[in-house]
Amino acid sequence: DHFDFILSFQKTVEKQKVHTITIEDFRAIYRTLVHRPEFQELFRAYAPNNKILANLELMEFLRKEQHETDACEMIALEIILKYEPVEEVKKRRQLSFEGFIRYMSSEDCSILKRAHKTIYQDMNHPLCDYFISSSHNTYLISDQLIGPSHIDGYISALVKGCRCLEIDCWDGSNNEPVVYHGHTLTSKITFKSVIKAIDEYAFSASDYPVVLSLENHCSPKQQEVMAESLCEILGEKLLSSTISDEVVTQLPSPEALKFKILIKNKKIGTLEEGMFRTEDESRGETGEISDFEDMSDEDETDDKAPLYTSRDSTKRKSELRGSAPPRKKAKVKKIKIALMLSDLVIYTKSSKFVSFEHSLANQKCYENNSIGEARARKFVKHAAQEFVSHTLRFITRIYPKGTRTSSSNYNPQEFWNVGCQMVALNFQTPGIPMELQNGKFLDNGGCGYILKPEFLRNRNSLFTPHNVGTYGKQLSLSIRLISAHQLPPANLSKTSKTDPLVQIEIYGVPQDQTKKKSSVVKSNALSPRWDEVFTFSLQVPELALIRFCVKDDSCLVANEFIGQYTLPVLSMSKG
Repeated sequence: DHFDFILSFQKTVEKQKVHTITIEDFRAIYRTLVHRPEFQELFRAYAPNNKILANLELMEFLRKEQHETDACEMIALEIILKYEPVEEVKKRRQLSFEGFIRYMSSEDCSILKRAHKTIYQDMNHPLCDYFISSSHNTYLISDQLIGPSHIDGYISALVKGCRCLEIDCWDGSNNEPVVYHGHTLTSKITFKSVIKAIDEYAFSASDYPVVLSLENHCSPKQQEVMAESLCEILGEKLLSSTISDEVVTQLPSPEALKFKILIKNKKIGTLEEGMFRTEDESRGETGEISDFEDMSDEDETDDKAPLYTSRDSTKRKSELRGSAPPRKKAKVKKIKIALMLSDLVIYTKSSKFVSFEHSLANQKCYENNSIGEARARKFVKHAAQEFVSHTLRFITRIYPKGTRTSSSNYNPQEFWNVGCQMVALNFQTPGIPMELQNGKFLDNGGCGYILKPEFLRNRNSLFTPHNVGTYGKQLSLSIRLISAHQLPPANLSKTSKTDPLVQIEIYGVPQDQTKKKSSVVKSNALSPRWDEVFTFSLQVPELALIRFCVKDDSCLVANEFIGQYTLPVLSMSKG
């Protein structure tokens, strides 16, 4: 009906050959588009004369429809003062239909809980108790082989609240370290320019600490240049010593590390040894780490596939990367680390992952591991209990396998399910994985740190995603899908006709994973109406995300994507 009205109006204007419209015409269009029937039905249910909602009637609406339990009178008054456009009505503490529509279309009626748009969680737990928004190969803004490296990759990630950035460092000319994806044709940017961008944007979206994960391939000489650049450019923001004189027995909290930038890299010796060294003592000095014990996890040959296919080049490539060719035991090779850079690593020492058993016996609380997605997926499947026990104690970073040369992403949910803190994704690549990432980190004010559920923090926990026991607080979720409004056409749509449907998906522990589809509304993108109810029974809502995806059924090949919105189930407002 709306669409027909606008078409007939358009024809009238064309027939009259006038290029202006009267205020009455404009009002008619406005009412057609904005005074939607579903709003009118709701308003009439509470407004006795269909014209005005008095204060008491608005309070009843808030209680019954919006599930507001306390301070309804105060909320009703706030709504009237904020949204009622007619002054006389506002003075009488009433709400007109126009004011009601403005309220219903506002941020106050967003599905995301108002309280969750601010930082509401306890930020005083150790760092390992949080999910941390993390990016992989942050310098790339396209694919992993020939695309450009750009500081915009860092700026874009930081503006989105990302708190762990990756920097691949290599020796450059004129003793100037560069950042790019090694042994590929991706372009190079200077390490200094990256640090300057990080200095400027680190805390634009969040006050909480930023971790720079260095994938370090530089010579000791250029590692010293890196250390000097970090100190000079970041100044006070750089965490270069422990925050207290006590022996470190647990990681500090995000609150204690506000406005600090941490360096994640290999480190020579213990934290305490580094603390007693002065800069003069460490300048020009190097230490060695044996590659077999502590080579970068980015070099694991079963996860980081070669970028060339011939056998010789595979061998050459893997030797260049400091690891043995596939299916051969890695050689013990010494890696030199400049002490000046090593001493800047405080609470985030990169440590080679050997096994869960080895970590439990030997790993310090300030040591963390990186595990490739393929290996991590095997652990989720065959050793979930040990994996959860590991992430209770140590920060664990997951990264995409090297065969993802197009910068595609894996599903992060399976690794959040076992408590992995840094589930690193290619931020430049749109799709479901990044939609889940963006949806999850809407929570807690978008600050990039989300407190893990208690059962992923408590050392006595026996929780696994496949055997949830009584750990989750079971939830019955009912969603009434009412309508959509002014949907854009799908990208592949050959006609202006759109046949919209909505798919509601739950991502969480395997038991909770599900999707349900609405019916299709034929040829109506302007105001499709469904009025359908969907119910979900969730075992572990604490880990669940809900994704609303609108698709076009008119496309011949497959239902074409129109748009989506994802958020944590427990961040949904009722009403």
